[in-house]
Amino acid sequence: MNHLTETYVDSLALNSSAIKNGKDLVKKNSFPLLCQSEDGTIIFGECKGSGKDPYQCSVDVIKEGNPVFRCTCPSRQFPCKHNLGLMYAFTSGKTFTIAPIPQDIADKREKAEKREEKQKEATATDAPAPKRKPNKSSLFKKITAQLEGISIAEKLILQLVTSGLGSLDKKALQTADEQAKQLGNYFIPGIQSALREFILLFRSELEREKVYPVSIEQLTILHPLLKKSKEYLSSRLENPEMTIDAVTTLEEWIGHAWQIAELRELSRVRNDIDLLQLSFRSYSDPARGEFIDEGYWADLQTGQIHITRTYRPFRAAKYIREEDSVFQVVHAKELAVYPGELNTRVRFEEATYREAGPQDFQNIRQAASKSFTDVIKQVKNLIKNPLSDKHPIVLLRYAEIKKTATCYVLIDEQGKQLPLANIPYLHEATTSLITMLAKPHLENQVMLVMFEHNWANNRLEAQPLSIISANEIIRLLY
Repeated sequence: MNHLTETYVDSLALNSSAIKNGKDLVKKNSFPLLCQSEDGTIIFGECKGSGKDPYQCSVDVIKEGNPVFRCTCPSRQFPCKHNLGLMYAFTSGKTFTIAPIPQDIADKREKAEKREEKQKEATATDAPAPKRKPNKSSLFKKITAQLEGISIAEKLILQLVTSGLGSLDKKALQTADEQAKQLGNYFIPGIQSALREFILLFRSELEREKVYPVSIEQLTILHPLLKKSKEYLSSRLENPEMTIDAVTTLEEWIGHAWQIAELRELSRVRNDIDLLQLSFRSYSDPARGEFIDEGYWADLQTGQIHITRTYRPFRAAKYIREEDSVFQVVHAKELAVYPGELNTRVRFEEATYREAGPQDFQNIRQAASKSFTDVIKQVKNLIKNPLSDKHPIVLLRYAEIKKTATCYVLIDEQGKQLPLANIPYLHEATTSLITMLAKPHLENQVMLVMFEHNWANNRLEAQPLSIISANEIIRLLY
């Protein structure tokens, strides 16, 4: 139980409300019984509830990095507030009596061990696991529906553009939004979200003069998205044996939700990877109807910047764990890597944590690009592709941060300047925080930045996310 710290428990909670509720139980002395096993692999106890009998709760950490939560309460949240309260009682130094593991928990452990043994036996072979063959009939029906949905989306966009973007009134936009919602029946949620984002832009309170440039940019994405999706799906319809696109982000644009099992089959997993989060943000996406928790991580082996992204539908947000900033090094037993380009999205489930040290910071700093010219060329080539990430994230080594008459700029060793700005995509300002940096952080350090093409000024701008020195990470967006 040595790894059970308050910070770690916070990371397990679904949201801030769950953290508060769990800590409140400890403050109210709601645990008349607190116990732990002799080997320290499980804590268990009783917690007062609204009924006559207390709830029986336990936290089993026999597998480090993959705790098992059990509670007799009716909550659908895992861990529930009683599990959290039990762990907070432990981290706060409450006395836990050494006691035998309850028989029902011992029985459940034994069943879980037998299941794992069977799984190991099933996979204990040198031959690769057979890939799942798609059901041709189901695949045909799905792709046919997707192509029909794309045709509907094409007609809707043509109707909006033909009538003139300037003539779109409230009634026309309401009708368009209702038509876009109907695309939910055609298995193209990604395309549906992209279309709804375009419509919601005109339904926002922004002045039309500010809306038009952004809407044109979105049209330059929607048009090739629909075209490439139609070509790709038509090819799959003609050839059901054709493998799914696991290289580009096209499937994700269409709306495919990658499963870890699929990524394993496609050899898109890596084992025993150390990651350190450099920045984090949470935001809402009305077009998707979801909250999104987004983390930016450095791969300590390769220096590559990855993204973790958790989607929490508005209607079910309270049942899905709300991700938060992580300040420790995460050792992922298995890292699933989604198809993508520069900043690939990753996902991990089973992980352990340790404190970051000087070597970790050094690994990140060594991966930073020294030439702004090379980075800018790379970023421009990337964002030219309509379906590529329009906001790439890069580590830059800078010689100096300097304030000009109009903005802050980063200067590299060759004297090349890169303007810093608050890009609209992030909706959060960070450049103003540069004034608060100590002098040593203004020279010869490494900065994590997110790029965006400023259409109004026709120039590439970067927003600072964090600064990595030899012994710490200074987060400007956390």
